[in-house]
Amino acid sequence: MPTSVPAEAPFMPLAGVRILSLALNLPGPAALMRCRAMGAACLKFEPPAGDPMGHYNRPAYAALHEGVTVEVVDLKAEAGRDRLHEALDATDVLLTSFRPSALAKLGLDWAALQARHPRLSQVAIVGAPGERAEEPGHDLTYLAESGLVTGTALPPTLFADMGGALLASEAVLQAALRTGASHTAGIYREVALNAAADWLALPRSWGLTQPQGAVGGAHAGYRVYPCADGRAAVAALEPHFAVRLCEAAGLPAGDMLSPATHEELAQWFARRSRAELDAIARERDLPLLTLVG
Repeated sequence: MPTSVPAEAPFMPLAGVRILSLALNLPGPAALMRCRAMGAACLKFEPPAGDPMGHYNRPAYAALHEGVTVEVVDLKAEAGRDRLHEALDATDVLLTSFRPSALAKLGLDWAALQARHPRLSQVAIVGAPGERAEEPGHDLTYLAESGLVTGTALPPTLFADMGGALLASEAVLQAALRTGASHTAGIYREVALNAAADWLALPRSWGLTQPQGAVGGAHAGYRVYPCADGRAAVAALEPHFAVRLCEAAGLPAGDMLSPATHEELAQWFARRSRAELDAIARERDLPLLTLVG
């Protein structure tokens, strides 16, 4: 009988790292969720009013805080600040999302934290870096600034917030790597949401996803086409995929950038159902996915 291969234990690079979060809404909790998945012990302090996410989307709040210990702590009260510093004595990384002026009012600016908790690291999520950290903003304004809002429709997801969460969890990893083995003084990392949006916008700034770009609509094999009962997302970008697509459509493998090829493929897709296209994709090993509506 074949012997079963034991499943590998999940890799937990943040096992043993203790994180305390004061960050509300989406980027901070999403970063904490990522850190929790990497093995960190996660504690979060919320104000008496709670996290706004808990009020306007309870399922999202529950998903973001699974495995996180949540305490209600009023940082505007002396007792709350005492509880915070007590917790920080046993914390490796503090995660925040306040404006710098708000942190300073609470005595939580980096200089004050370093003086009182020298081995503590801080990851500070802000809207924009440096002096612009005091500016108001949200995901939509950061995406607009990065050129990722191209019409009046809202983006399909919160790209800057989720991208910022990934950068914040990366910054936690940096802090853990820097201070874990050597037990050196903590480090400060600022994560700007508009910088996350800029990172996501790089393909567009390079022209890749502009209308004239190969993955922006110029390549006939990389588009979303209407079909008889829905839509088809086809990503036949590489030459061998493009050849297979043209063969399936009964077309010569021509110039995938020409308007004629676009039109011929559009007509071919329009005559076929989702079921037909799914079968063709399986048979010909094509990167094609059909969509309803």
